Amino acid sequence: MRWYAVIAGAALIALAFFAATRVADTREGLVAEVVLLFSALAGIGLLVYGLAARDRPDLKGEPRTTPVAAPDLTRPRSSRDLLAGAGGVVLAIGLVTGLALSGGPLWAGLGFALLLPMLAGSVYLFVRYLRSPGR
Repeated sequence: MRWYAVIAGAALIALAFFAATRVADTREGLVAEVVLLFSALAGIGLLVYGLAARDRPDLKGEPRTTPVAAPDLTRPRSSRDLLAGAGGVVLAIGLVTGLALSGGPLWAGLGFALLLPMLAGSVYLFVRYLRSPGR
């Protein structure tokens, strides 16, 4: 099933490239631009799903009557988490500071909004290292 998504995603991205050649300042050009945007969006979504989704275990013939406890696979966090988390926070602060100095506070706010997911992941790695039991 995932290979169908990869093939469909590649076809939609090819359609987007074709539609990009037809974009113009006319009614047909605007329709081509809409086709370009929607097919690129759907194509990238299908490609990411097809290439990154995990296979589900097949549970069709085996009804589960008792819950199965998952094995405890916790391992101590490595110092790479600390380094990656701190490095990500320092990089984000540096980038937002550069935007604030060169573009002003509005660009700094936009940069902060765009870097917020990276900041959240970096802080998560940093805090997870600090709270790990094997530290």
